[in-house]
Amino acid sequence: LPDPPLVRMVGIRTAQEMCDAVLSHVEDADALIMAAAVADYRPLTEAQQKIKKSADEMNIPLAKTTDILEEAEGNFVKVGFAAESENLVSNARDKVRRKGLDLIVANDITDPEAGFGVDTNKVTLIDRDLEVEELPLLTKYDVSLRILDRVRDLFPG
Repeated sequence: LPDPPLVRMVGIRTAQEMCDAVLSHVEDADALIMAAAVADYRPLTEAQQKIKKSADEMNIPLAKTTDILEEAEGNFVKVGFAAESENLVSNARDKVRRKGLDLIVANDITDPEAGFGVDTNKVTLIDRDLEVEELPLLTKYDVSLRILDRVRDLFPG
């Protein structure tokens, strides 16, 4: 796909590269909207060559990746996303507090009409005051407009 107009693309391959890229570009930003689903864990070591099939089972030790939203600090509106299968509001509120978010967009990934693989979504918005707004089922485009309206309202003045 071609790069979107007015967007500076930065190529990355790993969660750490994404973290480094975000932290090196965010200081002049008005808002950081982290919609990317960055892996929570990575293989502890990287294989230098193809791993051959030899056993019926394999265990791969994992290490936690850096949480980009927790690391990103500055004078900008910080928006996160949460894909949850249970305790949607309480888990999302916890992320708002823990990551210092101004807004979180929480998705119930168990809803068959919303989220992955469909053109609609039903999200819950939770702001820094932990106030909850449940949006109805909308097109993903309309959800994005509602999110941007909330981000605009979070700017000072």
